[in-house]
Amino acid sequence: MLSKLYKNIILNNPRSIFLLLIITLISFGYFSKEFKLDASSDTLLIEGDPDLKYLKEITERYGAKDFLVLTYTPKDPLTNNNSINNLLSLKYKLQSLDWVHSVITVLDVPLLNNSDKPLKDRLNNFVTLKDEEVDKDRGFQEILNSPVFRNFVISEDGKTSGIIVNLKKDKTLSKLKDRKEIENYKEKLKKKNHQNIVEIRKIIKNYNRDANIFLGGIPMIADDMMTFIKNDIVVFGVGVLLFIIATLWFVFRKLIWIIVPISSCFFSVIIMTGLLGILGWKVTVISSNFIALMLILTMAMNIHMSTRFLQLRKKFPNSSNFEVLKKTTGKMFWPILYTVLTTVCAFLSLVFSEIKPIIDFGWMMTLGLITSFIITFTLLPTLLSFISSNRIELKDQKDSRVTSLLGDIAINNKNTIFLTTTIIILMSLYGISKLEVENSFINYFNKKTEIYKGMKLIDDKLGGTTPLDVIIKFGKTENSTDNEEDDFEDWGDDEDQNTEKYWFTKDKIDKIDKIHDYLDSLPAVGKVLSFASIIEVATQLNNNKPLGTLEMGVLYTKIPEAIKKEIIDPYISIKDNEARISLRVKDSLPDLRRNDLIKQINFDLQNKLNLNKDEFKLAGVLILFNNLLQSLFKSQILTLGLVMIGIFVMFLILFRNLKISILGVVPNFIAAFFILGIIGMIGIPLDMMTITIAAITIGIAVDNSIHYIYRFKEEYAELKDYKKTIRLCHSTVGVAILNTSITIVFGFSILVFSNFIPTIYFGIFTGIAMLLAMISVLTLLPSLILITKPFENK
Repeated sequence: MLSKLYKNIILNNPRSIFLLLIITLISFGYFSKEFKLDASSDTLLIEGDPDLKYLKEITERYGAKDFLVLTYTPKDPLTNNNSINNLLSLKYKLQSLDWVHSVITVLDVPLLNNSDKPLKDRLNNFVTLKDEEVDKDRGFQEILNSPVFRNFVISEDGKTSGIIVNLKKDKTLSKLKDRKEIENYKEKLKKKNHQNIVEIRKIIKNYNRDANIFLGGIPMIADDMMTFIKNDIVVFGVGVLLFIIATLWFVFRKLIWIIVPISSCFFSVIIMTGLLGILGWKVTVISSNFIALMLILTMAMNIHMSTRFLQLRKKFPNSSNFEVLKKTTGKMFWPILYTVLTTVCAFLSLVFSEIKPIIDFGWMMTLGLITSFIITFTLLPTLLSFISSNRIELKDQKDSRVTSLLGDIAINNKNTIFLTTTIIILMSLYGISKLEVENSFINYFNKKTEIYKGMKLIDDKLGGTTPLDVIIKFGKTENSTDNEEDDFEDWGDDEDQNTEKYWFTKDKIDKIDKIHDYLDSLPAVGKVLSFASIIEVATQLNNNKPLGTLEMGVLYTKIPEAIKKEIIDPYISIKDNEARISLRVKDSLPDLRRNDLIKQINFDLQNKLNLNKDEFKLAGVLILFNNLLQSLFKSQILTLGLVMIGIFVMFLILFRNLKISILGVVPNFIAAFFILGIIGMIGIPLDMMTITIAAITIGIAVDNSIHYIYRFKEEYAELKDYKKTIRLCHSTVGVAILNTSITIVFGFSILVFSNFIPTIYFGIFTGIAMLLAMISVLTLLPSLILITKPFENK
C-alpha cells in the first residue's frame, strides 16, 4: 500500500513534486536568515545544574563583574618609565571606552607602605605608582610582596602585569520577561560584545610594538568561539561539498551524477537551516559540524540510490526510466529507511546525556536525517524522471579491485579474520579500561589561538585560570569579648551608629585564616584571596604586629568606601554572616585531576580542619566544569547502551531473524569499541565531542550492514550459493558501501581544520571508525555469514 501510494503521488507527478520542493526550498530559505549561533558559557553546562544556580547567587552577593583580562609583558622592565607610561596610556585608552566600568592595573594598587605617615593618612590619601612623588622601586616591591596583588596584577617575577577591564553591567536583560524579547536582546548583546572585542583589539594593536599583550576573559572567549563556529561551518560545508563533488566524479564520471546528488544535499541543508531558524535552535561549537554531517549522510543515501538505479538500468535495458525508478525506489525504500532510523537512534541517544549542546546536537541531526530522507526519495527520482536514458547511463565499469579483494579475504581467510577480530576485541577492552574524563578547558583550543596563549600566560604568571570559591558559613554572630586597647581612638568610634565592627570575632578570623592557608598549600591552586589576605596586609602596616578583632572591626568601619568595595566586600558578607575564599586553579597542569582535587578539599575541610558539612560550600566554574566532565562517563554508557539496544531491535524488526540481527550489529559494535580503545590507549580524555563518537559510529556504520544483508538476502534467494552471493554482493552493493564509506571518512577528515580540538578529535576518530566498520562489514560480516549460514531454509 505504501509503495502504491508513493508511486501514485511522487513518481507519477514529477512536475508537481518538483514545484512543491522549489516552494518549500524558497520558504525555508527565507527563514534561514533566522539561523543563529551561540557560544555562551551556558552551552557548556549540564542542563539544570543546581551548582549553576548557587554560583549565580554568590556572584550577585559578592558583586562580581564581567571582565576582560589583558596580560601586559613589556620589552623593557616594568619599573622603566617608558613601560609605565605605555601602560598608563593603554589604561586611559581602555578606560575611555563607553562600555568599560573600570580598569585596574599595577599602577592603580594603593601603596600603603610607601611613606612613614600615620596609617589613617595613608588610607585616606593613598598614593599609587602613577603619582610623581612615589618611590617607584619601593612601590613595586610592596606590590610584589602584597598578599592581595601578587599573582593578581603582577607576576611573581615582576615581568608581566595583569590588566583587569571591568565591564559595565547591563540592567536591561534582567528586567525583560518575554522569551522572544530576551532572545532578541541577547542577540544585540552578542553583536555589541563582538564590537567591543574588535574595539579593544584595535587599541592593543597600537601597543604591541613595545610589549607582548594577550587578551583573555569569558566575553573574549565567547566572541572568539562564535568566530570559530562561523569559520567551522563555512570550512566544513565547503570542504565536504568539494570533496563530495570530487568523489562523485571519481565514482560516476558524468556531470548529471554530480548535479542530482548535490541538488539533494543543497535542498536538505537549506531546508534544515530554515527549520532551525523557525524553531529558534542555535548552533553551538558542538553542533557546528551539523551541515558537514548532513552533506555526508545525504550523499551516502544518494550514492546508494544512484548506484542501484544504474545497476537496474543495466539489468533492464529495455525498461523505461519510470519503470527503473519504480524498481529502484521499491528495492531501496526499506533498507534506506532503516539506515536512517538506526542513525536517528544513535543521535537520539544523545538527548539523554544531560549536556545541553549534546542534547541539541542530537535533535538537530535527527531532524536533519528525516529531512534528507524525504528529499532523497522525492527530489532524486523527480530529477531523474526529467532526464533521457542516454544521458543517465554510464559506460561499462570494471568491478572494484578493493571490494573483490575483500570478498576473497572473507571467503578464503576466515581464521585470519577471526583471530584479528579477537585481538582487536582484547585491545579494545584494555584501551576502554584506560579511558578517563580529565580534561583542561585550555586544551580545547589550538595553541596558536589567542584564547590558548592568553589562558596559558594567566595560568603560568598570574595565579591560574579556573575559579573556585569556598563559602564559609558562620553560626550566630557574637560580639567580640576582646579587651584589646583600641589603637584607632584618634579616628573616632561612632559606636552608636555602627555595629559592623562587632562581626569580627576571633573564631571567624581564625577559621578564615586556617582555611586560606590550607588552600594555598595545595600544589594545583594558584592565587588565593580572602579576608585573611587583607588581614595580612593590615598586619604588615601595623609593623607586623597582629591586629586584635576589635581593631579589625574599627579598621573596617574607617576604611574609605572605594578601598572597601574593591578589596574587602568581595570576601565577606556581614549581612549573610559569610566569608568567601576565592582561588584559581592552574588549569594547564598535566597531572591535574579536578574531581580528585574537589573531593580532597571537601574531605580535608571536614576531617583535617574539623568543619561541619553545613559550614562550607564549594562553588565556581571549576565545579560546573567538573560536573560536566563527570557526567561524560555516564553519558557514554547510557548513549552506547541505548544505541546498541535500539539498533538490535530494529534489526530484529527488519530481518525477523535473531541470528542475522546479531551478525549485522557485531562488526559495527567492534569498530566503535576499538575506537574507544584507541582513544584510551593514546591517553586522550573523553570530552563533549569524543563521547559521541562510539554512538554515532554505530548508528552510521550499521547502515553498511543493513544494505549488505538486505542485498545478500535478495541475491541468495536466486543464487542459493553463499560464496557466489558474497562475490556478487561485493561487486554491487559492496561498491556502494565502499564509495559511501570513502565519502564519509574523508568528509569527517575535513573537521581537522577546526580551531576547536574536540572537533578535530571527533573528525579523526569517527573517520577511522567508519573505515574500520567498512572493512569489517566487507570481511568479518560475510565470513560470519559463511560460518553460520543464516539464510538456510529461508
